Order: sequence, then C-alpha cells, then structure tokens
Amino acid sequence: MRFPNFHNIRGTQHHVKSSTPKKGGDKILLLLILVVSLIGIVLVYDSSVVIAIRDFSDRFYYAKEQIKWLILGTIAFTTFSFIRYKTWYAVAVPLLIGTIGMLIAVFIPGLGVRALGAKRWINLGITVLQPSEFAKLSLIIYLSAWFSSREKERFGSFLLLIGMVVGLIIIQPDLGTSLIIVSVAMLLYFFSGAAITHFFLLVPLLAVAVLLISVVSPYRFARLTSFLDPGKDPLGASYQVKQATLALGSGGVFGLGLGKSRQKYEYLPEANTDSIFAILGEETGFIGTLTVSFLYLCIVYRGFRIASKVEDAFGRLLALGISSWIGIQSMMNIAAIAALIPLTGIPLPLISYGGSNLVVMLSALGILWNISKTVSV
Repeated sequence: MRFPNFHNIRGTQHHVKSSTPKKGGDKILLLLILVVSLIGIVLVYDSSVVIAIRDFSDRFYYAKEQIKWLILGTIAFTTFSFIRYKTWYAVAVPLLIGTIGMLIAVFIPGLGVRALGAKRWINLGITVLQPSEFAKLSLIIYLSAWFSSREKERFGSFLLLIGMVVGLIIIQPDLGTSLIIVSVAMLLYFFSGAAITHFFLLVPLLAVAVLLISVVSPYRFARLTSFLDPGKDPLGASYQVKQATLALGSGGVFGLGLGKSRQKYEYLPEANTDSIFAILGEETGFIGTLTVSFLYLCIVYRGFRIASKVEDAFGRLLALGISSWIGIQSMMNIAAIAALIPLTGIPLPLISYGGSNLVVMLSALGILWNISKTVSV
C-alpha cells in the first residue's frame, strides 16, 4: 500500500477563502462540550467514591485525577482550536505512521503495560498512554486528507489500511475500539462519494469478521452468549450487564437522587469508566439519561451542521469524521449498558474516567471548533 502524497494541499482544496478563520466559532458547540465535561466530573466523583476510599483512602482521588486530565484536555482543545485545520492535511501521513508505531510499541517488553489481560498502554514514566485512542483521531485526519481528492481504485488500499490498524488493536485485545474505528472509517469512505456497491460488500464482511473474532476468543464468546441468553451465567459473563440494567431500571423516571446509587458500592464493575451511564440512570432516572443522550445528539448535530457549511472537501470530511466518532462511541456505550448490544468496554465520551480518551477527544473537538471558525453557524 502506498501512502498518498498530501504535501501539495493547494491542488486539492480549490483555493477556498474559508481557510482563514473569519468567525468566532460555534459557541453552542463550546457550551455543549463544557456542560458534558462538567457532568463527567460530577459523575466520576459520585461513581468512584467507594473504590477511591477503598484503594486510596481519598474519596476525591478519581475526581481530582479527572480534573487534571480535563485541564490538560482543555489546554489541548485551546491549542488545537488555534491551529488552522488545513495544517493537519500536510502532516496526515507522519501522524498515521507515528500512531502505527505506538500501536506496535505496546507489545515491546518494558515499554508496553499489561493490565486485566490486555496490552493497550505505553508507559512513558510520568504517565501512561493508550495509543488506540490516538489511532481514532489520526486515522480520521488521514482518511479525510486521502478522500478529499478523487481517486479511482482505492477500495483495496482502504481495506488494507483499515485491516492493518484494526489488526494491531484487535490483538491487544480491544474489540470495542476496533468497531468504532471501522464504523467511522466506513462512514468517511461513503461520505467521500464511494460506490454504494462497496457498502453492500463491506457490511457483510464486517459482520462475519466480528462474529469470527468473537467466536475464537473465549471472553468475547462469553460476552456474545451472555447477550443472547442473559440468564445463562448471571454471576459470570452476564453479571455486569445484569447489574447495569438493574441500575437503569431502579432509577425509574426521576432516579434515586444524586449520590444515592447502590450499584457503586462495588456491585457494578467499572462503575466510573465503562458503566458510568448506568450510575447516571440509577441516580437521575430516565430524565437524566435522556438529557445526556440529547446533549450528545446536539454535539453531533452541531458537528454535521459545521460540515455542511465547509467549502473544501478536507474540512468537510474532517468535521464529519470527528462528529461521527462522538456519535458512534456514545451510542455504542449507551446501547451496551442498556443491553441492546453486547458489552464492548468503551468509555462514554467526555464523561467516563480516563485520561487518554478525554484528552484526545477534546483535541479532536478543538479541531472541530477551528473548522467552525471558517463558517457561519
């Protein structure tokens, strides 16, 4: 596979005047990001207070850590919001190559960190990074640059690239992130005007691949069978999703009240990370979960609105890719907690505890904010 040459950006961006920021940016989008991020701080504290006391004798431990990551993410958001989005076109290739290098580095002894049976992190001494989170953004930038110019016979190269990146993530193992990357990549491919026949070919291939990966891996197969038959292993593979749905159900319409969750007392696994939406539902009820879901929908809508007004192909695809990523990841997390799909182990954007996801997501939103400066929204 040959990487396209993106250095001559002028030849594919049509000299549009929108490349120079002329507006103040989408203030509604900024407000939505702020509100969801603050909700995240409250929920991380609320859902983690029990395990924080157990492990660190400090009820505020996870909340303080999340605030640190939010500050770092805010710095990243601010920095990226001032970088002209077209700058990313020129660095798309080295950015992708660097990300692939990091995905390989997780398997290097002494550098990669193994936890809970997975190798997904790199130890940098002062902090730990999860390269698969960076892969989401770097691949969106690369595909947006690649697809911004018309090119024939790129279907095979597209499959090869996605297969290489996703393959490195699958063996970590991390199926949830792989599904997000494949879904966003497919959307970008078709947003760029690809033939609809490719779509009908890709969907069955993806379905078969996911099924095979689930069957050959014992723990993934257990998750799949527990989804199909929740009562089969209530104290094993089905335990987390049963506790999550119990939390959602006990919340009713208005919830038990903020801070009154029972599931956070070590009944619900990953209460402050992957399962944090269940705590939200238990304490704030249907109203709270509907409100947060609506906030995500609004963020995605603002992103698509920005994309619809961008004149150049690269900016349009970049905005669509970032918005689709937020929409797909939030939808998959919520659907898994509601037992609509098998558990995927992915965080809720801007809310779940975790540094890499939060910082990278805010970096991507900073790019989206910069794109919004070039249009009237």
